[in-house]
Amino acid sequence: MKQFITFFLTSLMVIAYVPGLIQVCQAAEEITLTFSEAVAIGLRDNRSILLKAQDVEKAKLKIAEAEGGLFPSLTYTGSWFYTAGLYTKNISQTNSQITLKQYLYQGGSVINNIKYNGYNLEVEQALLDKTKLETIFAFSKAYYTLLLTNYYTELNKGILENSREHLEYIKARYKNGQASETDILQAQASLSSVEQAYESSRSQKEAAQALLNNLLSLDKDVSIIPATEFTFTPKEVAFDQGFLKAMQDRPEIKQYESQIKADKANIEINKAGNRPSIYASWDYYGRSHAVTTTVNTRNWNDYNVFGVTFSWPIFDGWQTKAKVEQAIIDLKKSQIGKTKTIEDIVLDVKYTYLSLKDSIDQINASQADILFYKKNLATAEEKFTQGLISSLDKQDAQLKYAVSLFNQRQALYDYVIAKFNFDRATGGFHGII
Repeated sequence: MKQFITFFLTSLMVIAYVPGLIQVCQAAEEITLTFSEAVAIGLRDNRSILLKAQDVEKAKLKIAEAEGGLFPSLTYTGSWFYTAGLYTKNISQTNSQITLKQYLYQGGSVINNIKYNGYNLEVEQALLDKTKLETIFAFSKAYYTLLLTNYYTELNKGILENSREHLEYIKARYKNGQASETDILQAQASLSSVEQAYESSRSQKEAAQALLNNLLSLDKDVSIIPATEFTFTPKEVAFDQGFLKAMQDRPEIKQYESQIKADKANIEINKAGNRPSIYASWDYYGRSHAVTTTVNTRNWNDYNVFGVTFSWPIFDGWQTKAKVEQAIIDLKKSQIGKTKTIEDIVLDVKYTYLSLKDSIDQINASQADILFYKKNLATAEEKFTQGLISSLDKQDAQLKYAVSLFNQRQALYDYVIAKFNFDRATGGFHGII
């Protein structure tokens, strides 16, 4: 019963600690959260999601930066010079220049740069969606692990109390000569083992609490009480449908599809290095100067220059050729990455599908055990009423029934986690995002 918690806690604790943003009243150190509420808090405050959201915002600004190449540029240049000691009179000169330039053609680099950044925005959005999927799955494991450790701690507490009563019962029998010293030693050893298990379960509960607080960016002193119970709704799960949904909805597929388009646009951007460029320009010049070097009087020369400039780089030492070949390699890498990702997704969906089916079988098996121990408890209570067994015997039957209930909750836990894992593998959580 302890191995499953250790496994999930170990797999989740790799997530770095994130300090809390939510301010909780100091007098209220406990908060009750449903799973949906926990997810809402996590999606709002989780640092990994916030970082990816900033990458999306930056990608939007990169598009605006690229679109700037479609508009003309306007530049003003002003200068003032003072000449002393050269002429009989010291003179000053003022120059002003206004330049308006509009590119008419740049080898397609501007349009392709806009496309490139647009596809990069789609890549960043897919990475954000992927982070949300992975984080929600981490939420589910942490939340339901905390819920199960609560039950596990209570079960161990009941076992501990029962073990103490057994020890007292054996001591009483020993005084009456009905039990040996060895029986007492065995009971004491059993009690020591149960005490260790109880303390271990409390530590696991504390670790699960700290992990969930970490994921939700809550203060470390806040104690979360899970309000959502384990549920199981029999539903037919089809691998083929799950696979098709994964191919359509997995963010990784969208990520690589957009990355391939971006790489193609990047090839065209680099090809523009060997293509001509054309721009139209208008320059206004205003200049003041001295009329003579003996009389310091002013005169202004104002004039305009209009023109169209055509430029074609004939040879650049094969720099553009090397850049294009690098961009082609990036495209091939993205295509290979997409193929590998599809293969990984197929394996992921298959694994999570089989795990989900196994968890359903475990639930069915646990239900049979519950029926048996429930009937056994009813029989023990009837015998206790008739005076045929002791209260300790009845407590043993109650404890066995409690263990069977916990085993069912563990099976339900395995099912819930397997269901969330299958939803993650197929690309989405229905009703969450």
